[in-house]
Parts: sequence; C-alpha cells; structure tokens
Amino acid sequence: MKTLTVSGHRVQSIDVLRGLVMVIMALDHVRDFFYRADLGKAADAALDPTNMQTTYPALFFTRWITHFCAPIFVFLAGTSVYLMCQRKSKKEVSLFLIKRGFWLVFVELIIITFGWTFNPSFNVFILQVIWAIGVSMILLGLFVLLPYRVIFTIGLLIVAGHNILDNPSISFGLKGTLISDLLYFSNFSVHALDQDHFFIIVYSFLPWTGVMLLGYCFGKLYEPGTDPVWRRKMLLRIGTGIVLFFIALRFTNLYGDPLPWSSQPRGSVYTFLSFLNLDKYPPSLLYLCMTIGPGILFLAFIEKVQNGFTKIMNVYGRVPMLYYILHFYLIHIICVIVFYAQGFGTKDIVPTGGLPFYFKPNGLGFGLLGVYAIWLLVVVLLYPICKMYDRYKTANAKAKWWVSYI
Repeated sequence: MKTLTVSGHRVQSIDVLRGLVMVIMALDHVRDFFYRADLGKAADAALDPTNMQTTYPALFFTRWITHFCAPIFVFLAGTSVYLMCQRKSKKEVSLFLIKRGFWLVFVELIIITFGWTFNPSFNVFILQVIWAIGVSMILLGLFVLLPYRVIFTIGLLIVAGHNILDNPSISFGLKGTLISDLLYFSNFSVHALDQDHFFIIVYSFLPWTGVMLLGYCFGKLYEPGTDPVWRRKMLLRIGTGIVLFFIALRFTNLYGDPLPWSSQPRGSVYTFLSFLNLDKYPPSLLYLCMTIGPGILFLAFIEKVQNGFTKIMNVYGRVPMLYYILHFYLIHIICVIVFYAQGFGTKDIVPTGGLPFYFKPNGLGFGLLGVYAIWLLVVVLLYPICKMYDRYKTANAKAKWWVSYI
C-alpha cells in the first residue's frame, strides 16, 4: 500500500495544492494591473469581471478561478498548524503563531502595501489577506490551547453563521465603525489616519479566522499513522458533501450569500455565471463551500500522484510567503516597464481619481490575452528563485530561525 508522501515534516499533496492556488492567485493580480477593458469591449464597466451586464465568460472565469486561492490558502494554513502541533508542544506552537501573526501584519502594512502601490510616502495602507491571516494566527495561537472539539465548534459557528449578520434587521446600527469593518462588514472600506494617510480594509478578519480554525481541525486527517485509504475516502466524502451542500443551498437563495442569483436577460450562460457569482468581501458561507469543497476533492486525487506538474507546484507551495511578496514586486516592475513602453511619462506616475497605484494610469495595459502572457511570465520567472530558496530553507531550517517566517 502506497502511503502519504512526506518530505521532512511536510505533506506533499498539501504543498502541491497550496502551490497551485499561489500560481492561480498571481493571475488575479496581473489582471488588476494590466487588464484594459477598452480593448475588445465598448464599455469601461467591463473592467469588473462580476458585472453581469458587461462581463463575458472568459473575463468572468479569469476572476472566478482565482476565488479558490484565499480560502484554500487560509484553510491549509490552519492545517499546517495542526501538523506542527504533532511535533511541538501546544505552548510552543501558541507562542510561534502569535509572533508570526504580528510579523504578517507588519509584512502586509509595509512590504506588501509598497509592492502594490510603489508609493514611498505610504499615503495608503492596504489590509488584505496577509493581514487577515496574521490576525487569525494570533487568535489561533490562543485557541490552540483549547480542546479540539471547542476549536471545531467555534470555527463552524463562524463559517456557517456569519451570514446572519447580513440581515438588515441585525446589521442595522453595526456597520460603519472601524471595529465593525475590521471584524466583518468591510468592503474596501476607507478609514483616515490623518489628513494625508488612509488605510483600506479589504479583508475583514473574522470569517477568515473561522476558515483557519476549520483548517486546523481538518489536519486531523493527516496525523501520522492515519490509514491513507480511510483518509482518501473521508476526503472524497467531505469534499463531495460540501459541493452538494453548496449547490442545494445556493439554488434556494435562502441563506449563505447576500447576492442572490437570478435569471439573466443575456441568456442561460449568464444565469449560470450569476449562480457562481458569490460574495468574497467578506467571504460568504457559499463562497467558502464553492472553493474549499473542490480543494478537498483535489487533495484526495493528488495524494499519490508524482509527476512533473506536482513537482513544480510543490516548489511554489513550500515557499508561499517568498513567492507572495516577490510576485507583487515583479508584477509592478513589469508594470513600470509597460508604463514607459506605452508612452506614458513622468506626469502620469502619480495616480489620479483616488487610486493608490503608482505607474498605473488609465489606459495602461492589454486585453485578456496580454494578461495571460504576463501571468505566465511572472510564474516562470519566479520558479528558479523559489526553488533556490526552498533548498536554502530546507538546509537551514534549524540553524536559521528566521526562515520559518518567510
């Protein structure tokens, strides 16, 4: 019987899935920087891939496929914590998570914000997925000391129940404050630090904390000595159950997402797109089911696979933080090159219209094929760097304490 492939303390199938979503994630960020809607589409509104009046299938699915990235990454981050608990004490893990959580918040505010904006004055700070992971790690660092069943119950209540807050009778009076936006209600909410400095809350952390807690509990399937046949059977059952639950609940339009699907005047294809068009900010129950369910099924099918694809994805999945940081800087550097190549000048560097991104004026970019070309270029260029750092990290995991933070 072939057992689970483990390298050191890492599970290959988990690293492969993590690497895959990291690669796909870069597509969304390349689209943010380079997609120019006026090529092939009449309306600038076509810039929004989820606008049912202006989008088209290729653009919609370019965005939709990247929906899998954040939920699966956060979920697997929780799983990795559970596996860490198999070789370290709960107190050691708790302290590490709290320190790493604060480190991730710093990385988001300074390193990643600058990668997004290239603004040395830091007029805008952007709180995205790394900030949400950081806060969730700090909380998990406290929760990890609790019994397994308590952690599972808290995670399930958050993920399954948070859409109750979307009910106007409940949310009335809760929205609009800094605390409420940090916890749940933010949808790119802008808050002022002073007259010239602001921060944008893209990811409210509470639903993501629930995802990480459930991911932690999911790690029980990967305990040492677990029968791989039983685990695969459970992965198939859990993944299939979540997908079927998503389809049934979404069909009813009763609960699970604040944006109901509807019959579209542009035809059945767009009605199907409406069915898949779910709320990410904050991530709804149905959004999480639609993304995490297939991710669990993928783990079931990939566990015993060893080929060129898994080898490449494994590299990205073993050094996700390095990849995540570098891909922003590489994308933005390419954006600067395109900026000058397309005839823009010094007067166009500073953004207008409230956008925080330097070197990204209106009219810069390409059609969808150009976006995919740049995405592939970014992924290919980062591979040798990730591979070299993976080797360094593996060789220095004990001697260099800081490698566990990058």
